[in-house]
Amino acid sequence: MDILISRGVDWIIAIQSLGTWLELPMKFFSFLGSENFLFLILPLVYWSIDSKLGLQVSMILATSNNLKPILKMFFAGPRPYWVSSQVKAYVAEGSFGIPSGHSQDAVALWGMLASGIRKRWAWIVAIALAFFIGFSRLYLGAHFVHDVLAGWFVGTILLWAFMRFWDSVTEWLKPQSLNRQVLMAFIISLAFIALSAIVVAPLDGYTFPDEWKDNALRAGPLPAPVSMEGSITAAATLFGLAAGAAWIASRGGYQTSGSAEKRALRYVVGLIGVLILWRGLGFVFPEHRGLLSFALRYIRYALVGFWITAGAPWLFFRFKLADKSNM
Repeated sequence: MDILISRGVDWIIAIQSLGTWLELPMKFFSFLGSENFLFLILPLVYWSIDSKLGLQVSMILATSNNLKPILKMFFAGPRPYWVSSQVKAYVAEGSFGIPSGHSQDAVALWGMLASGIRKRWAWIVAIALAFFIGFSRLYLGAHFVHDVLAGWFVGTILLWAFMRFWDSVTEWLKPQSLNRQVLMAFIISLAFIALSAIVVAPLDGYTFPDEWKDNALRAGPLPAPVSMEGSITAAATLFGLAAGAAWIASRGGYQTSGSAEKRALRYVVGLIGVLILWRGLGFVFPEHRGLLSFALRYIRYALVGFWITAGAPWLFFRFKLADKSNM
């Protein structure tokens, strides 16, 4: 690992030496792989473009987001700008490095979209975006080369699994009762939390190394990479998305057909609901770490997930912005 880090620092310095003119385009590509952007694109696809593809994108990203904190804390790898003052810190990151979450999500998201579009150009665009998003993380000093490669690898495995097993799993779930589907989703979310807790346990009492502190502080606050918050958030969102998808399917399903005006209005109305639950409840619920805070965080993000796949579509039905259809 020491060799990967020392050689990796040399690679990052070489990439950054290409010039500061790359900062803006690299931050743009990095944004395309960020959770904030994914949070915007996911509902757009599900509510206004293709509900089946949107659900696939939602579930693969939720699964990816559950794996990321587990893998990051298992490997507990540093960021390039943490370990070397020669690496320019263009962004501040608080989690461990490997795997690169941006790279992992890029393959999962854009690959899933390409598989749904089923056009050669879509795959070319997906591969190009995944590459540039990963490369942007190197230039910005956020990841080593092996972090990005690991992210691409995990994302590819996830993409293959979803493309290979989605239809068969969906067919298996259809005859299951709503209660059983919701219960299975809840158990899976708890399993991810339990696995994360197992990985976090050996890091109890972790302190950020003194030799990295000055380097890390160049970009922002001192990182606190050992946390269950990301796992709680991801597991709750997965549960909400899955439970909502099961509920809306039991009530006739959801489709995206309609005029361009209706599709656009759905997106605007739906996003307002997301912001109310996501940001609004964030102001109300306490953020201190503890059992109560974790429970409220779980409820908050489960509601966000449920709103995306079920709450917003139900509202669209009520206001005649969408038609029911068997999925």
